[in-house]
Amino acid sequence: MAGIRLISNLRVAFRTFLVNHPIVGNAIVYGTLCVGAETSQQSLNKKILNDTSEPLDRHTIGRYAIYGTTIAGPLLATWYRFLDKQLPGKTTKIVLKKMVFDQFTFTPLLLVVFYVSMSIMERKQDVFEECRMKFLQTFGANCLFWIPAQAVNFSLVPPVYRVTYIGTCSFAWINVLCWFKRQ
Repeated sequence: MAGIRLISNLRVAFRTFLVNHPIVGNAIVYGTLCVGAETSQQSLNKKILNDTSEPLDRHTIGRYAIYGTTIAGPLLATWYRFLDKQLPGKTTKIVLKKMVFDQFTFTPLLLVVFYVSMSIMERKQDVFEECRMKFLQTFGANCLFWIPAQAVNFSLVPPVYRVTYIGTCSFAWINVLCWFKRQ
């Protein structure tokens, strides 16, 4: 019984923190999930698939931490608040509008920001090269993954948990992004 009470109290505290500090809370959640996704991707590649004793690349993990907490987390929190104000409700028509608007307005920008910010942190000469090379393939995979995920997000998930839900889905998606980035 004490375990259930603890979980309930943690859930309430988490919700309260997200309501009172949406940008910071969502930045922490999304950044943590980015780090987890990159760490799992490296562990899978280095320890399981290739059976090497090579250590995890902490610099790359650090770049994902920076991207998740200072760039993507705050952008997503701000975007979903804006989108929910512009298109309030959960009717099928509203959910479809949100999905289309999100996928074809915000997502391309976020993918460009991902590739360019990572290239800047990697100190590449041409910070747009990787984006030019990988954008279309990444966007296609993004549509296949995120359109169904966003249907659930916009129809079932309370607004306060949107970035947390996206972050949880992103744990899987970032593994896909990490794979694209490595190609």
